[in-house]
Amino acid sequence: MDKTMFKSKKYVTNSIFIKKALSLKLTLEEFLMLTYFDNDLNNYLNIELLSQNIGLSIEESYKIFNNLLSKKLITIETDKDIEGRMIEKVNLDNFYEMIYEEKEIEKKAEQKTDIYHIFETEFGRTITSMEYEIINAWLEKSYSEEMIIGALKEAVYNGVNNLRYIDKILYEWNKKGLKNMNDVNNHLINKEEPKERKELFDYNWLEDIDE
Repeated sequence: MDKTMFKSKKYVTNSIFIKKALSLKLTLEEFLMLTYFDNDLNNYLNIELLSQNIGLSIEESYKIFNNLLSKKLITIETDKDIEGRMIEKVNLDNFYEMIYEEKEIEKKAEQKTDIYHIFETEFGRTITSMEYEIINAWLEKSYSEEMIIGALKEAVYNGVNNLRYIDKILYEWNKKGLKNMNDVNNHLINKEEPKERKELFDYNWLEDIDE
């Protein structure tokens, strides 16, 4: 058996890269070429060398390469080699950006799962579908998780397991331009007289609504 074919460079890549490639339903040849470019540190465009390394004819390599271009998974940019000659390089930034965006979506989904669990822990019960939608609306409205949980804890401290109460707290904080819990605490310190500064949970935010 000729084992030389197994001694050539092995193209390995990150599992996140593979997962995204599979989700795009790439052909095996497209996946191999994308992986090749992901492993090539220089990314100089050399179709002959490319075809040799991934086991395709030059004609097939051109076809697959153009497929990746049309799908906007790769782009071509010009550069200069060490001798100052213009050369073409393959850029995978579009594909990497797709991976990043997907990870961000997954991260937000994980955060939402966590915050729902926190509400259930604080309330001591399973939240209703309506409560789930309200919490989700807060997140979509760009209230930070930190602020939502802060308002939740203040409500629970005051014995109010009610999303309407929490919504009013969030509304007040937003109206006052408070973006995080540090802002909230600083607001309390500046509002209260020095001798009678109150802690966050000792302050009745709803008294501020009609100010």
